Amino acid sequence: MHPVPSPVDRLLKPLHRWIWADAGRRARKLLRFAETEADGGRDLARAAELTRDPVLRRLFFRHAGDEQRHADLFARRGRELLAAATADRGFEANWLAPGERGLDDLRVEDEADETLLAFLHLSEQAAAGRFAAYAEVLDADPQTRALFERILEDEAFHMTYTRIWSAYLRLASAVAGVLGRLLLLVQYFLLLPPFALLAKRAARSEPVGFAPARRPMPMKSQY
Repeated sequence: MHPVPSPVDRLLKPLHRWIWADAGRRARKLLRFAETEADGGRDLARAAELTRDPVLRRLFFRHAGDEQRHADLFARRGRELLAAATADRGFEANWLAPGERGLDDLRVEDEADETLLAFLHLSEQAAAGRFAAYAEVLDADPQTRALFERILEDEAFHMTYTRIWSAYLRLASAVAGVLGRLLLLVQYFLLLPPFALLAKRAARSEPVGFAPARRPMPMKSQY
């Protein structure tokens, strides 16, 4: 599935074109994207160390490697553009053209795999849509446009595996719940009847009514 811009980003296409037209602003945005990608890569490496699933661990490590590679690509291109740009910073418009969302809002150590995968999927989906929108307005900068298109190939994979694994974990949780209920039913119908039968037999062997009181022991000592 190739990422496409969201409807909102399509409406903002003229604004995105204006924001990315300035080479200096473009360079600084790429450098900020590099920082975010590097932070995300470190968090994903930590998540890979914490998960107990060996397949998910490999996927997290691959994702972390992709994020670090993206950081290197963004940083390299940002430095190239910055070296050729003028010193005037101008209006940055960071909130209008954000990059990928990092994992700063989550404590990786405190989150279950399901929560982390859901967050990653939404983050990757949003970032891929924005990167696709940025690529469409970079006709004047083919190198940066090609960079975004290259990164979008990885983002498509990230979106796919996080979606599939989120669905798998939800299904596994549902199946575990069903099996747990079936086990309780088996215990109820197979194990409880024998115990109930034994209890009835034990009750029939007991005398009816109160048992006679034992004779009191003499208070005097035999000595």
